[in-house]
Amino acid sequence: MSNSHDSNAARDIASLMHPYTNLDKYPETGPVVMTRGSGVYVEDDQGRRYLEGMSGLWSASLGFSEQRLIDAATRQMQQLPYYQIFGGRSTEPAIELADRLLAMTRPFGYDKVLFANSGSEANDQAVKLIWYYFNAMGQPAKKKLIARVRGYHGVTVMAGSLTGIPTNHADFDLPVDRVLRTDCPSFYHYGEPGESESAFVDRIIGNLEALIEREGADTIAAFFAEPVQGSGGVIVPAAGYFEKLQAVLRKHDILLVADEVICGFGRTGHLFGAQTFGMRPDIMTVAKAMSGSYLPISGTLMTKAIYDGVVAGSRKHGVFAHGVTYAGHPVCSAVANEALKIYEERDIVGHVQRVAPHFLKRLHALAAHPLVGEARGVGLIGALEIVQDKAARKPFDASAGVGARIQAAALENGLIVRSIRDAVAVCPPLIITVAQIDELFDKFERALDAGLEHARAGGWVG
Repeated sequence: MSNSHDSNAARDIASLMHPYTNLDKYPETGPVVMTRGSGVYVEDDQGRRYLEGMSGLWSASLGFSEQRLIDAATRQMQQLPYYQIFGGRSTEPAIELADRLLAMTRPFGYDKVLFANSGSEANDQAVKLIWYYFNAMGQPAKKKLIARVRGYHGVTVMAGSLTGIPTNHADFDLPVDRVLRTDCPSFYHYGEPGESESAFVDRIIGNLEALIEREGADTIAAFFAEPVQGSGGVIVPAAGYFEKLQAVLRKHDILLVADEVICGFGRTGHLFGAQTFGMRPDIMTVAKAMSGSYLPISGTLMTKAIYDGVVAGSRKHGVFAHGVTYAGHPVCSAVANEALKIYEERDIVGHVQRVAPHFLKRLHALAAHPLVGEARGVGLIGALEIVQDKAARKPFDASAGVGARIQAAALENGLIVRSIRDAVAVCPPLIITVAQIDELFDKFERALDAGLEHARAGGWVG
């Protein structure tokens, strides 16, 4: 290790608390300290270069050295580095960004956007808006929220409660009341023996209807759904799922919230995942790729009907008493505006559509690997399900650490992927080329081979 890395590691271990990390073991492993990035690559403080196959956290859509975003931030810093939008104040970047987002989402009929800083906050304030709206509409009993097994909507108290992943609840005293849980639409994981994909969808939609009838539709406000369930293992919904889901929600006057924090701005091959899967959400939450993740910003978009209800509540109370200090931050907004311009001017969605077939071909080819039970994906997001027994769809025991070994071996090969539950996910920057896709999957295959060697050494496979 270099002296610089030794110093960085020691100071990191002494002072920095890391999210989503085994804090007990961390002092033994220490950090990988990133120092620079260019295009789809990043470099650590020891000079090692990695293809960033996860876009950081599903988010660095335009890579790591987009000069136009840097310049946009610099210009705005020099002109107006901060201002707030409480009490009727505003800034030109926030106004422009709201205009752009509404224009981009015109097919959904959104009327207003409420800004915040993160996807968690965007979903959190969506809940508050929904409750405020139904109170204003004279339906105060409509408070419950439906979210799915394996869903991920953030880590604030409310968004973390909507999240359907056990480790996000354990010992945090989550979920809070008012959250109902329904099925994950993964045919691979939850389809029954001999059941067709269509029958699977009918069964889980039937379960949803039974839940609504049991709880009472007049007590249920909204259903939260990611188009693709990212942190749940890149779950691509079974065919026909959203069509049948939305028919049930409309029947019972239950709002649909599309969490586009990962899927938004081109990831699935359309501008929004809702378009890919035929969703018509009443509310949409966006973050991550909205600014290419160069600065933190998020938004909650809503239809005119919902906004009018919120206005009615504001009329009653004399104020809409919600907002965060950095909502519509002028520098973050300026960077997001530039990112949205780039998506349009460079036809980023078109680029995704052109390279995604090769990405998915290379991804699905890995289904033949002895460790892979399923290869799944859409656009430029995918995952490999890691199994001990393909035929039985049996995962490894967590203590075997096979997914962790694959992730570590990828890093050793100059590739960053992410082990999630029993899957290993990949989600590269949207600017990736065909040649870089080949580099990514060549390295990924070597990492799978290292995982197989680890599994054989442990006696878990023959």
